[in-house]
Amino acid sequence: MSTLENKKIAVLATDGYEQSELESPVKALKDVGATVEIISLKPGKIKSMKDHEWSDPVNVDKTVADAQERDYSALVLPGGVINPDKLRGDENAVQFVKSFFDAGKPVGAICHGPQTLINAGVVKGKTMTSFPSVSKDLENAGAIWKDEEVITDGNLTTSRNPDDLPAFNKRIIEEFSK
Repeated sequence: MSTLENKKIAVLATDGYEQSELESPVKALKDVGATVEIISLKPGKIKSMKDHEWSDPVNVDKTVADAQERDYSALVLPGGVINPDKLRGDENAVQFVKSFFDAGKPVGAICHGPQTLINAGVVKGKTMTSFPSVSKDLENAGAIWKDEEVITDGNLTTSRNPDDLPAFNKRIIEEFSK
């Protein structure tokens, strides 16, 4: 079994993230020894969405303006419709995401999470998946989109939706432990 002891993982999210797509990977990563920090646009708490309704909040550990890639081993981008749209409009968030690719560090993105990757300019030539409604955006940005449960291309692992969380969690643990 993979272990992530001595690894610190950043989870970048803001209001409107899909609850299961943050909680499930965070639990899976912590279960194998990782330290996980929630990074967001603002301090305090951020609200999740569950079944198209506002749901439970989560505490923010650090704002993206204060976070630096060098302090983390890997990055997770949960989905939700509102979350990635807010993140990709924030220059600090986009630069934070891009810095993980510049450093060659592993990144996991699920559902609508890859939308932030488009604005970071890191999807061209990558084979990836996402929620189906994001497929054309990814293709227009130069990605090769496939309808598969989980895809890893280089340092990037992507999945489609909450149903894929078991496969996504297993793969990011494998990738983050390298």
